[in-house]
Amino acid sequence: MAVARSMRRTSPISLVLAALLAFGFICFLLSPSTPSASSASASSQQRQENAAEHPLSPPTKPFFKSQPVRSDGYKAAPPGCPLRPQQPNQHRGLTDLPGIHRTEDKRGNAAVAALEKAIAKTQSGPIDNRFASISILRQDFEPPLKSQDEKARHAMAAQKERRESMSRARNSLVFTTLGPGTSWVLWLDSDIVETPATLIQDLTGFDQPVIVPNCFQRYYDSSKKKWDVRPYDYNSWVDSQTAQNLAANMGPDEILLEGYAEMPTYRTLMAHLPDMKKLDPKKMLALDGVGGTALLVKADVHRDGAMFPAFPFFHLVETEGFAKMARRLGYEVIGLPDYFVYHYNE
Repeated sequence: MAVARSMRRTSPISLVLAALLAFGFICFLLSPSTPSASSASASSQQRQENAAEHPLSPPTKPFFKSQPVRSDGYKAAPPGCPLRPQQPNQHRGLTDLPGIHRTEDKRGNAAVAALEKAIAKTQSGPIDNRFASISILRQDFEPPLKSQDEKARHAMAAQKERRESMSRARNSLVFTTLGPGTSWVLWLDSDIVETPATLIQDLTGFDQPVIVPNCFQRYYDSSKKKWDVRPYDYNSWVDSQTAQNLAANMGPDEILLEGYAEMPTYRTLMAHLPDMKKLDPKKMLALDGVGGTALLVKADVHRDGAMFPAFPFFHLVETEGFAKMARRLGYEVIGLPDYFVYHYNE
């Protein structure tokens, strides 16, 4: 049957309405949802509260440079800085660098076992003496030297390879442990056998980007028939023109070393500065190079790129190269000539 002409025709109004509906539907699908003013304000407030002050920190885990004041009037310690002894300790970012020669084969296993035992004792003791968290990291590097006795380790010919290996160990530790909540990194060699009980509180109290105490050694003086002390670490120094001239004439792969008669640098060594009859533990000295037996670093220094070069960096490697990097990044490097830690006497 034939269909009426009026029923076969589509009304123009219908076409317009259909186009409008289709356009509105497409806009609805493509347009982002708009929150209310109150929810937008709340969201903005939450973002500001959660935002990290350091650009490398994720917003869900803020990095705070300024610490709130506790009810007892003291500032709360930043992550990585234990509180005062009578308060619970908070531990983040404190790394112990085992001597490379002490982490191989059975001796490494024994060292880790002893460390685990000590941690179990501390963490089951009084709450005020516990740490919030402790992690043990072990990475055995191929030893750069066949012999690990003190004489072989400190021979001048062995230093470049040895200290480059130590740089890789330090970098591995800092890259693995440095988190957005870390404020300080304490580098403490495993063969440091004596420090003040308040080492961390003392060093953080100076509030310096890089700070290093003087590393000495106790020994028995047979001529005097009594125990005495002597300098151990010669890597904390103020540069000299002689050393700079030596570097200017070196090849690209050569490094400057301190404490060797074969390479007289005439730098001012912090190890030689203390007047044992008139000590001032708060005395500070601006340095160009640092040793790493006990070294406190603000985490921002590492975040900004200062690491331990395992290659000649201005003819310096490891901790001395690190000090050079830190200074070129604009950070001060400070030494404490009259504040002592003590190294194991082999």
